[in-house]
Amino acid sequence: MTQHASLSPERWSAFSLDQQILMIGNEMNRAARLRQPADRPSLSLAYERVLRLVDLTVEVHTRRALRHELLRWRDLIAELYLLPEHDPAAHAAAFRSLLQFTPEAARQIPHVLTGT
Repeated sequence: MTQHASLSPERWSAFSLDQQILMIGNEMNRAARLRQPADRPSLSLAYERVLRLVDLTVEVHTRRALRHELLRWRDLIAELYLLPEHDPAAHAAAFRSLLQFTPEAARQIPHVLTGT
């Protein structure tokens, strides 16, 4: 994985939790558009970027409950990553769940998850 590989925990921790969740959400939004079988390599890379950003978020936060929930959410993405085909419904459910981590991110649900 090359994207976000150089993003350090120090740099990531400079962003608020709202910003971190929204940046993870941005990668999820990109992945949502990769629905065709030919898009599978790009989809895998998108999920790898999501996993990397979640790992950084877990690393920089000390709140145990937050870390626990993020790791549970990460398991959902790991499952999507391993699927042989894109599952739009499972992706949308995971995306919605991510955006519910913070009130600021939750305000984006109507804008990015319409029709899902």
